[in-house]
Amino acid sequence: MENSRVRNIKKEVLSDNWYTLNKFTFEYQRDDGTWETQQREAYDRGNGAAILLYNREKGTVVLTRQFRMPTYINGNADGMMIEVCAGLLDGDHPEDCIKKEVEEETGYRIDKVEKVFESYMSPGSVTEILHYFIGAYEEKMKVGEGGGADDETENIEVLEYKLEDALHMVTTGEIKDAKTILLLQYAQIHKLV
Repeated sequence: MENSRVRNIKKEVLSDNWYTLNKFTFEYQRDDGTWETQQREAYDRGNGAAILLYNREKGTVVLTRQFRMPTYINGNADGMMIEVCAGLLDGDHPEDCIKKEVEEETGYRIDKVEKVFESYMSPGSVTEILHYFIGAYEEKMKVGEGGGADDETENIEVLEYKLEDALHMVTTGEIKDAKTILLLQYAQIHKLV
């Protein structure tokens, strides 16, 4: 770490159940040169990858729907979220990870993906860097039903929408997932379909 305005970092593990929640106590140098003690909690779940599958000829994109408990307890009436295909790297290279996730979640086997950007999704509390990809799909690439890995209790529904319909769903609030919104807007800006 290279920031000379941060020193004396102490880490305390608060939870290591599903992923890891750490509490950091550190000193931060203010603009006036004085040092103040701060505390922050950071949730470490590893880094991930997400992909928008698109079909230029049909003008469609493939999305998924699954139950997300954190949204359910924060006002999402049924807890269901429409999202792009995504997953944690779990030690894999981002490109290898996303190809595996695509087949598990959607049933499509794709060979070519293109990384378009990466971002921190919630930098105030989560350490995750998300790698964003796009990939073209055709019906002949469908090798399974998708739905997610059996041992991951995902219960994923595979959806196919016209791009303009998916973009409209952002406006109506049917799609509220940030990674999905970013990739749909990327598709619109770069005229993928």
